[in-house]
Amino acid sequence: MILRPTKIEDISRVIDIINQAKTYLKNNDIDQWQDGYPNEETIEKDIENNEAYVLEEDGVILGTCMVTIHGEPAYNRIEGKWILNCPYICVHRIAVDNEYKGKGLASTILDQVVAMYPDYHSVRMDTHHDNLSMQSFLTKYGFKYCGEITLKSGALRRAYEKRI
Repeated sequence: MILRPTKIEDISRVIDIINQAKTYLKNNDIDQWQDGYPNEETIEKDIENNEAYVLEEDGVILGTCMVTIHGEPAYNRIEGKWILNCPYICVHRIAVDNEYKGKGLASTILDQVVAMYPDYHSVRMDTHHDNLSMQSFLTKYGFKYCGEITLKSGALRRAYEKRI
């Protein structure tokens, strides 16, 4: 399995995986990704910024994420405290195809993201208050809950950080 940059020709598959995640969130009464975001334009922008990645095995895209080392503006103000005060890796929009859930692929994605940036000592993520499955995953992976952040839209998110 390899985490590689997303190509334009991957967009339809990435959107398929994101739509599966949107359906999962909706079916579990989680008001996250229910307003049209993320969409094709979001992924295209991530590709242009060299921040879109897919997890692929034998030519099949199994998962997707967005990775940036340029900071997340919403993380500048936190009701709480970050573990480290240093440059960090930020991962957003992580999703795995339904057929491959429960096989540790989200962990594989994060393992490979961290390996791409050996000089970084922190990775940060955030999630919706009701997204208990993501909160559980983050805790199992070694992230610590750091506090609440407010997105540009005004929505609150639970913020996590892992020392690497």
